[in-house]
Amino acid sequence: MTSVIPKGLGEQIRALAGGEVTSRALVEQSLQRIAETQPTLNAFRRIRAEAALREAAEADRRLASGERLPLLGVPLAVKDDTDVAGEPTAFGCCGDFPAKAEDGEAVRRLKAAGAVIVGKTNTPELGQWPFTEGPAFGDTRNPWNPEHTPGGSSGGAAAAVAAGLVPAALGSDGAGSVRIPAAWTHLIGIKPQRGRISTWPDAEAFNGITCNGPLARTVADAALLLHVATGNCKGDLHCPEPVDVLSAVGRDPGRLRIALSFKTAFTGTPKRLDPVVRAAVVRLAERLAALGHEVVEAEPRYGLVGFSFLPRATAGLTEWSGRVPDPLLLDIRTRGAVRNGRLLGGTALRWARSYEEPLRRQVGAIFERFDVVLSPTTATPPLRIGAMAGLSGWRTDRAMIAACPYAWPWNVLGWPAMNVPAGFADPERRTLPLGAQFLGPANSEPVLISLAAQLEADQRWYERWPQVSCPGPQPG
Repeated sequence: MTSVIPKGLGEQIRALAGGEVTSRALVEQSLQRIAETQPTLNAFRRIRAEAALREAAEADRRLASGERLPLLGVPLAVKDDTDVAGEPTAFGCCGDFPAKAEDGEAVRRLKAAGAVIVGKTNTPELGQWPFTEGPAFGDTRNPWNPEHTPGGSSGGAAAAVAAGLVPAALGSDGAGSVRIPAAWTHLIGIKPQRGRISTWPDAEAFNGITCNGPLARTVADAALLLHVATGNCKGDLHCPEPVDVLSAVGRDPGRLRIALSFKTAFTGTPKRLDPVVRAAVVRLAERLAALGHEVVEAEPRYGLVGFSFLPRATAGLTEWSGRVPDPLLLDIRTRGAVRNGRLLGGTALRWARSYEEPLRRQVGAIFERFDVVLSPTTATPPLRIGAMAGLSGWRTDRAMIAACPYAWPWNVLGWPAMNVPAGFADPERRTLPLGAQFLGPANSEPVLISLAAQLEADQRWYERWPQVSCPGPQPG
């Protein structure tokens, strides 16, 4: 593997604009690292080598002519639930999917800003699970510790960014699918306000619970990718009011009131917060207090939020399964969830949608006293590869909820949330990353980003790289 240390998104943009590096050099390096790690990390489902090199050459011509765009010439990756023209969108499934004729709106915006899409990253079947494994592509592994998963469902995107294959990537979050892999790979992961980034050609994704969001090594890089990808098109069902995420990075958040929360929403299944995760979140809370914020233990009133989530999620699976060339190739657990979605896709789904606003008032009452909620992102450190392989659908659901009970309620509410690194479960070896999440009310991305940037300046997470996939000199 090349000994060149990959730069962050902002650093690459500045280097390109200053003529210190070419887009072709960056894209070639990215493609080389992808090829070298694919047999081990297996982050990518599709690699656009020829197309990416052509686009890099065009970016270099535009740069040489003096043109400047926010992402001109930078290699990025997108999750394989997002359409890229000329590539299939298999969403983790087996089968022969046709190539898409057009880019999805989010990809169109990235390309319009000059980005070079080097490939599409792995995701579990229809994005259901907090691990990225399946017969269609094998096992995607965590660059910090290949015996463990990078999480899911944006696991390939997280692995690619954490390993330095690309400086940032676009994922999607339907039940924590950006935040969970960000937590388990030591990244910033943002689930923005519903509709902040268009899901077109779907007017909404999974009945409104799924949002597109960035994964990056720094808050500034994540905010930049969010800014560029933000926007709507005619037909989108959700078009939130604009917010300024770029200036939030350098803005002092002021003294915030932060609720430290360890409560999980009711699911009727057993859950236990690992003491090492709790201790890591408490350490972050103490640092936030030292930075001048008021941090108090307090809990949102989640009520029966799960009854609003389940019909929307399973009906979304049923809808997406209709795009699969051969449904018989789907995992038996997926087929069971699809059947449940058919049962819950009528009256139960309508009730679930109508219950959202009362839930917002109930859960949102905590923001009458606090500005931000701080909670664990997951209940456990990264799971081992194969931890849920071979389980029945019900046992998989129980194990999944036990490991990741904290992220999904905010998908029902549609509000912003973001993961920040919280240290490691094994501080000496530093191979099992942990995360904490900032949760906010509607359109609160600037507050969350400002707070995360302040904490990042104190913690300097971005100086730590996974040794297993970044040999040679290490930053910091």
